[in-house]
Amino acid sequence: MSKFGGSLLGVSLLLTVLLAAATTAAEYYNYGSALDKTFLFFEAQRSGKLPATLRVKWRGHSGLKDGLAQGVSLEGGYYDAGDHVKFGLPMAFSVTMLSWAAVDNRKELSGLNQMQQTLWSIRWVTDYFIKAHPQPNVLWGQVGDGQSDHYCWQRAEDMTTSRTAYKLDQYHPGSDLAGETAAAFAAPSLAFKPYNSSYSTILLSHAKELFSFADKYRGLYTDSIPNAKAFYMSSGYSDELLWAVAWLHRATGDQYYLKYTIDNAGYMGGTGWGMKEFSWDNKYAGVQVLLSKVLLEGKGGPYTSTLKQYQMKADYFACACLKKNGGYNIQTTPGGYNIRTTPGGLMYVREWNNLQYSSAAAFLLAVYSDHLSAANAKLNCPDGSVQPQALLDFARSQADYILGKNRQGMSYLVGYGPKYPIRVHHRGASVPSIFVQRSSVSCVQGFDSWYRRSQADPNVIYGALVGGPDQNDNYSDDRTNYEQSEPTLSGTAPLVGLFAKLSVGSYGGGYSKPYQTTKQQATSYKATPTTYTPKQSGAPIEFLHSITANWMAGNTRYYRHKVIIKNSSQKQISDLKLKIEDLSGPIWGLIPTGQKNTYQLPRWQKILRAEQTHDFVYVQGGPQAKVSVLSYY
Repeated sequence: MSKFGGSLLGVSLLLTVLLAAATTAAEYYNYGSALDKTFLFFEAQRSGKLPATLRVKWRGHSGLKDGLAQGVSLEGGYYDAGDHVKFGLPMAFSVTMLSWAAVDNRKELSGLNQMQQTLWSIRWVTDYFIKAHPQPNVLWGQVGDGQSDHYCWQRAEDMTTSRTAYKLDQYHPGSDLAGETAAAFAAPSLAFKPYNSSYSTILLSHAKELFSFADKYRGLYTDSIPNAKAFYMSSGYSDELLWAVAWLHRATGDQYYLKYTIDNAGYMGGTGWGMKEFSWDNKYAGVQVLLSKVLLEGKGGPYTSTLKQYQMKADYFACACLKKNGGYNIQTTPGGYNIRTTPGGLMYVREWNNLQYSSAAAFLLAVYSDHLSAANAKLNCPDGSVQPQALLDFARSQADYILGKNRQGMSYLVGYGPKYPIRVHHRGASVPSIFVQRSSVSCVQGFDSWYRRSQADPNVIYGALVGGPDQNDNYSDDRTNYEQSEPTLSGTAPLVGLFAKLSVGSYGGGYSKPYQTTKQQATSYKATPTTYTPKQSGAPIEFLHSITANWMAGNTRYYRHKVIIKNSSQKQISDLKLKIEDLSGPIWGLIPTGQKNTYQLPRWQKILRAEQTHDFVYVQGGPQAKVSVLSYY
């Protein structure tokens, strides 16, 4: 033992230093990269005939005959989660969230070159919703039988389960689903307005008709579509009616819709319910934040008094999240009100798929922070006034937890970071692609051959936000553990606006400013871009190098280096191979090829389009590594 003691001690110290460096580096997250991956999840969830430009190459066409048995074409839309049912309520909520991001975070998304991806993600559903709303008082609210679907484990391309379509009409009302879908038309009409005014007008027309239908023929959609009860049971429809008119008012400026929220403020609970949850089922906090914006902009007019009551409830939600609500907070320990934070700081609402509630709350707080900041206002809590930045800080804490700042050291966004779930409760991810295993997979065969296997998924479903850890920050990476390992549309959708907002001024944001920390002075610089033009191709590649953080570990100063690879040509390039020399620390964002000092882009980024960028990060002490191009096509 003594013979090797000195060497072991040296190795131990080195590992400690590297671990400290990696841990410190992990406290800073590339929100831009995380954002890009979320769009890949929506691509993976597409139903219908897929375009050739789809980046998720393991998916194929599916659901091409949806609705035809009922005499309507319902091709398109998104599959809800790890299953293949198209549930209308969570899908509509997800589109409203994506559209809210496109409207409120337009500058950030455009700066990240992600606005087009955002609009594509929205339109894949709005085109489907247009088909699903063929008449003013008809809405097809679901495709697929949840019961039979969940008894099978198949790829979407192999589906043998029922594709029954279910509709709402004046004899079978559903004010909650129709109201949410009205919002999912109104919000996208705002998103598309600067880019496609005619399409925006079409969406707004559907929004108005659907709200009128929802308001005139009232009822719970699960009474008309009982098949949805076991999966997305609605707790009421008043919040969706207020949600729909709040978006219609924002989209049109029509005082009729604003007056509706005032006249029904008490009756429908808009000024009565103080919430600690925002989700696909409970929109009250979202309504309250939307209407607070009207007040903060000084547009309340004769409705100012009631709008102040709405804002008081928005403040209630925000203050509860910050634990400054006079004791009526999200709790730090189990017991009492069921919403609390885990020991690691995650907002914990439900045992089943909790991260969808954390992501939605974080996005809403980021939005409210912006509204308060724009009005130069503070958040008024029972425990004192709070600057809007505190809301953004809490939102960031939830985002960072999701991306790896947690007790497991795991990113719960699949494909992001060095450690993430690899046994996701998702049929398409867990069964080999139809382009690899061309023979169909039967209902039972899928369970026997793929569902219960302990190996990693053959297809990485990038950007999927899984259900997440339990109330004690524990997570079991097990495909059969559907409460924790299943991703959903409604969980991932709020991340688009959240990551876009957090990217501003951080290293994961645009490609101009390195992250600045207030705790320590970070060294930063922007090197003069070096253009590499290999003889075998005429497409120039630029590397933009910056130091985004630095810290001391022992007697060594470590630096976090960010390198942006940019295709500056007008042609796409593929299979890019890089040579990185003098690298002594960990690296993220590239994959080793197996050859010495040679790296390639991740599988999901095999092609760099003209002007497209990809960034990677490494940590080490001393001078920067030398990066050069080996080859590409």
